[in-house]
Amino acid sequence: MRPIITLTTDFGYGRYVAQMKGVIYSICPDATVVDVAHHVPPQDLVSAAYLLHDVVPTFPRGTIHLVVVDPGVGTKRRGLVLEAGPTAAGQRFVGPDNGIFARFATGGRAHEIVEPKYMRQTVSHVFHGRDVFGPAAAHLANGVALEAFGPRVTDPVELDLPRARRTEKATLGEALYADKFGNIVTNIEATDLPKGEEEGLGVEIGWARIERLSATYAEVGVGEMLALIGSSGRLEIAVREGSAAARLQLRAVRGTPVKVSARKPSLYEE
Repeated sequence: MRPIITLTTDFGYGRYVAQMKGVIYSICPDATVVDVAHHVPPQDLVSAAYLLHDVVPTFPRGTIHLVVVDPGVGTKRRGLVLEAGPTAAGQRFVGPDNGIFARFATGGRAHEIVEPKYMRQTVSHVFHGRDVFGPAAAHLANGVALEAFGPRVTDPVELDLPRARRTEKATLGEALYADKFGNIVTNIEATDLPKGEEEGLGVEIGWARIERLSATYAEVGVGEMLALIGSSGRLEIAVREGSAAARLQLRAVRGTPVKVSARKPSLYEE
């Protein structure tokens, strides 16, 4: 099988992504490069991490995930090549050591990228995606061993992802992002939901309260708001054939409080 390299950035489509692909193909012409996303919000490590959580499990062993969301570019932050632990056994990651790979690092093996022969001859201070990480991913695809890139890293950075928490009567979480359809994806997973389904679970976000969880979008009428467990396994707020983000008119989606409960409390009551 041809080596697979996935590519995730916050660059948008254009010259930067094209340059990274050019470097990869110049080193590893047999690679299959899969664009995952280039619309990650600029410098948004949390969005990048959750995107990886959703996408990585669908790829086969041997896949190399190249991720460049790098607000620390040009600083002393390390660049990593990483072989994942049990959460993504057989898959590898390349990118900055800023916590976006933390879920996959446990039980895995990481090395810092310091060996010049696996970088471009001239390395820009502000474009390590092209000059450091792209070449490293391509050399990995060509069969270069992790240890050839540099010293072992035993303390990769951990990213403090927002987590839902349970109280006696509710689950408290927050919105992570709005997807292309305007569905608001939260950090509340199905396993976080409070007991009491027999009473019906209600969801509160912004000014809205949704009185039950749905299984599909079609359970409500066109234009109605609903809450359901989405394909990511996390709670989503949606509008059938519309946009929940537009309907709620939130000043900012990220961080908006979300509460799931079996009664009708105030949003900020615990």
